[in-house]
Amino acid sequence: MIASRGKLDEILKYNEEFVKNQEYKQYETSSRPDKKVVILSCMDTRLTDLLPKSMNLRNGDAKIVKNAGAAIMHPFGSIMRSIVVAIYEFDVEEVLVVGHHGCGMCNLDTDDLLNKVLDRGIPNETIDTLSNAGINVKGWLHGFESVEQSIEDSVSLIKNHPLVPNDIIIHGLVISPETGKIDVVVDGYNNK
Repeated sequence: MIASRGKLDEILKYNEEFVKNQEYKQYETSSRPDKKVVILSCMDTRLTDLLPKSMNLRNGDAKIVKNAGAAIMHPFGSIMRSIVVAIYEFDVEEVLVVGHHGCGMCNLDTDDLLNKVLDRGIPNETIDTLSNAGINVKGWLHGFESVEQSIEDSVSLIKNHPLVPNDIIIHGLVISPETGKIDVVVDGYNNK
């Protein structure tokens, strides 16, 4: 299923009015996060507005990095790169890893996902080529068994990363996508 051009045209039409009416002025801020935090959050659409509002964050308060499951899959991947850059270039003092209850990456059926890949026209030979190149596609797509354990693992990876200084505080949280209630999995102040 290919997205229709109508979505892009709709966005551009709205954007033209947004700029013309100077609606951007309410969002003006600097590139430095006022609260000196970087948040790693899931890309779940329910968290787009809910997460910042539930944490009393406004535009400019935090750097927010999103990916599937709020999980760090590789210590030198793009997620850790963003966190390291936020620490050194934007004076971030605390990192919050925020997963959520009912995450689609928890117990993800990778066989079903790979079947969807094949159904969309990606040839099985492509999967085989990646496998022959040493890429475990099924493992790469796999999520996790427990949101809390995934959060603990990501917090530990950040805390023990060779480029993250010891004075950075790292918290692990889980949010309800229904209510916005936040539970602490790892309290970075007690986990130094």
